[in-house]
Amino acid sequence: MSEVDDTIKRMESHKGVEGVIILTHDGIPIRSTLDNDKTLVYAALITQLTEKAASVVRDLDQTNELTFLRIRSKLKEVMVAPDDQYILIVIQSAGSAQESR
Repeated sequence: MSEVDDTIKRMESHKGVEGVIILTHDGIPIRSTLDNDKTLVYAALITQLTEKAASVVRDLDQTNELTFLRIRSKLKEVMVAPDDQYILIVIQSAGSAQESR
């Protein structure tokens, strides 16, 4: 098993984690623990949102860059960690995020 697979399994083992997705910066899924349909929806939407958020951060301060994005709704929390080559997305139930604090 690769180091990436080990890391994904470790993230998935946390309470409330529903899925982990790794994308290219073009929004192409490389690895996912979700079914194909959900993966494609998250990939498309989160890629667009991440690009927009990164643009806003740069527009506010050209020396700054987006390092993490957290989206919380009543039911879910989506955490996004963009990197130079990849985008990591972790989806968890909002209830478990509250309990872990």
